[in-house]
Amino acid sequence: MNWSVLESEEQLALIIGQSYNRPQVIFKHSTRCSVSSLIKTRLERSAIPSHIDFHYLDLIRYRSVSNKIAEEFNVWHESPQVLLIRNGECVFDESHLAIYMEDIVAEAPAANN
Repeated sequence: MNWSVLESEEQLALIIGQSYNRPQVIFKHSTRCSVSSLIKTRLERSAIPSHIDFHYLDLIRYRSVSNKIAEEFNVWHESPQVLLIRNGECVFDESHLAIYMEDIVAEAPAANN
């Protein structure tokens, strides 16, 4: 997994802009939570779709960015949490042990599918 690290609201704005061209996934990770570490490992061991960009947010270190994500996309703050952003909107979000790469891919199929 080649994560793009999300550290600022300016980067979040760029991710939203990029979502009009390619699906964007934000993974909100708590470095203090064993479930979050388990899910991060689960995602990293999955087949990585080449048509989706993946962004990693350390929500302990960048809590203000996590709060902005919750506000921007009208989702509850949870950890771990994935959000799939397409055309500037969150079209899928999941949290905790319900996070699977297969579900993310199902919500963002490649253009030739």
